[in-house]
Amino acid sequence: MSIRVWKIVLGVTATVLLPAQEETRTAQIEKARTQKAAQLKPDEVSKAENLLSRFKDEKLLERFSQGFNGVRAKLGNMVTGGGFAIGPEYSREDLFKGLLKFRTAAQVSTRGYYKIDNQWTLPRVGTNKLSLDIYTVHRNYGSINYYGPGPNSTKGGRANYRLEDTSTEASAVFTPVRGLAIGGTIGGLWINVGPGNDRRFISADRIFTEAQSPGIQRQTNFLRNSVFVQHDTRDNPITAKAGRNLLFQYTWFDDRNLNVHNFRRIDAEVQQFIPILNRSRVFALRAKTVLTEADGNQVAPFYLQPILGGSDDLRGFRNFRFSDRDMVMFNGEYRWEIFAGLDGALFVDAGKVFSRRGQLNFANLQKSYGFGLRGNARNATFLRVDVGFSREGFQVWVKFNDVFARPRFGNAISQPVF
Repeated sequence: MSIRVWKIVLGVTATVLLPAQEETRTAQIEKARTQKAAQLKPDEVSKAENLLSRFKDEKLLERFSQGFNGVRAKLGNMVTGGGFAIGPEYSREDLFKGLLKFRTAAQVSTRGYYKIDNQWTLPRVGTNKLSLDIYTVHRNYGSINYYGPGPNSTKGGRANYRLEDTSTEASAVFTPVRGLAIGGTIGGLWINVGPGNDRRFISADRIFTEAQSPGIQRQTNFLRNSVFVQHDTRDNPITAKAGRNLLFQYTWFDDRNLNVHNFRRIDAEVQQFIPILNRSRVFALRAKTVLTEADGNQVAPFYLQPILGGSDDLRGFRNFRFSDRDMVMFNGEYRWEIFAGLDGALFVDAGKVFSRRGQLNFANLQKSYGFGLRGNARNATFLRVDVGFSREGFQVWVKFNDVFARPRFGNAISQPVF
């Protein structure tokens, strides 16, 4: 057979056999894929991941914090060191078609502290630029830490005192443009300070005199009035990720009984939130100062002087670790989203107390640093855990509020002991 004939035969054979071989190879690959798919098993998920997924998918935190028909459990929001606090809260924001808001709550802690408060709010009066609010609270805290006045108090000098107070305050807020609030408050403050009930530490009235800690032996009642201004551009006042909050308040305390504790107090605060990476990470910054001033022999009582140390400022120190006539504080946090509903945070705190305005500077600041977790529900911090370190050791804080959370203005910003 000639070479030409062989070429023709081979060409015809290839034309017939190659498609069949290709079809056979394709079928084999598809068969292998089918067998592999039949043998696949789902990835095993840890119990912890299953639990977190359930909290997220079933919105358990949102449902718990929202309550039922206005009734819900109120957690925390009591003085640091008072133990775990819980109680019922009733809140309505739809009364008279939203023209009236009402809230009342009663809480007791594991250490026997208790607090009862209620609030009435008219959010829109007249042209919707004016709001009116009345807030009343009674608190009884059996043991408040006190280390003595000044920045040089010692960790080993811990004492305690009992604080029982009642206050009522009416406020009016005018909002001429969005983000700007101007207003004032008028109210009264009734205070009783007595021996602390924590037997591990000496009662403050046994070791401190009136000269050292004014008001330690005799207390008085106050008429308390204030004016304030706030400029707020935060995207969310509860858990902000962007914007700025500026607050200034000037408060007059009028001693109604002893006429020795008439004084004035200045509260100024700046908050800045800087988002990055599509708002999944945030730099949160705060600077705050509290200054008191009095004429002649008048002086601010020790229980109304500014305090540093605890879960909301110097987190590496014990609560109420430092107190004096004046205070300055700086906080910085780097926050990032771990997954929906849970954020991580790294923080640095610095601050000090002092007795003269000339010491309002960056010298001799107490410092702390640490890390934390924030559980979020309905755009609010439901649970916060912070671990802070300082020259005096470390502290672990479990709270139910954002670290920068403070009332916009009004009684709580000047209330003794948050």
